[in-house]
Amino acid sequence: MLTDLILYLLIGSFTGVLAGLFGVGGGTIIVPALILTLTAQGVSTIVLTHIAIGTSLAAISVTSISSIQAHHQRNAVLWPVARQLVPGVCVGVWAGAAIASHLSGAVLQKSFGVFLVLIAMQMGLNLQPRLQAETAVLPKLGLLWITGTVIGLLSAVFGIGGGSLTVPFLSWHGVRMQNAVATAAAAGFPIAVVGACAYIWHGWGNALLPAASSGFVYWPAFAGIAVTSIGFAKLGAQMAHMLDAQKLKRLFALFLFALGIYFLIRR
Repeated sequence: MLTDLILYLLIGSFTGVLAGLFGVGGGTIIVPALILTLTAQGVSTIVLTHIAIGTSLAAISVTSISSIQAHHQRNAVLWPVARQLVPGVCVGVWAGAAIASHLSGAVLQKSFGVFLVLIAMQMGLNLQPRLQAETAVLPKLGLLWITGTVIGLLSAVFGIGGGSLTVPFLSWHGVRMQNAVATAAAAGFPIAVVGACAYIWHGWGNALLPAASSGFVYWPAFAGIAVTSIGFAKLGAQMAHMLDAQKLKRLFALFLFALGIYFLIRR
């Protein structure tokens, strides 16, 4: 058990550094790391992917708080936009968790593999949405709710905070990148909280779950990741100013691409 906890602390440290260094969402690292770790621990393949996703969302709900505070202190969060996205996001997250709970672990892993490949291509090629307007021109409230629902649904299936989806959407509609990232962080908190609760609900009472689980959230992994990821995210942000982040970003993109291919061909 002590060895496992040390491993979770290391995952949290690694996740935090990479999140601070490259701005990637924690779920991109947490989910595959937990899939491999839980596999090695002998957790049933029927539930281990669901546990990885649920635990990732639970951890993100804690680690996102410091990010939101930092952005809020810089007055970068567009709170009216975040509040308008939240209703759709919450509906989408609950629906996404319900869908994921009925999918096999193999299907979820392959879906996550596709997601990693797409994120790797975006990072490696530095693909950014072109602004469609000089000033922010967001859709009407109904369309914002629909967009939030889609973002929430996909975030719940992949175990991410939604930043990789929300940021391009806001940028596409003329929101400055700094505000898009900050607002996505604010919207990511309800994604993580509702998602974690939904995975607990849908996994409750499953006989294949390891001890110290509540539904599809595995608390030892949550604790280890949450404790270290916050502090190491600050370290990663400091490293970004000292290292050639662009070259490191390309190397990390190759790593994510290889990891994505691994999950696509993994049996």
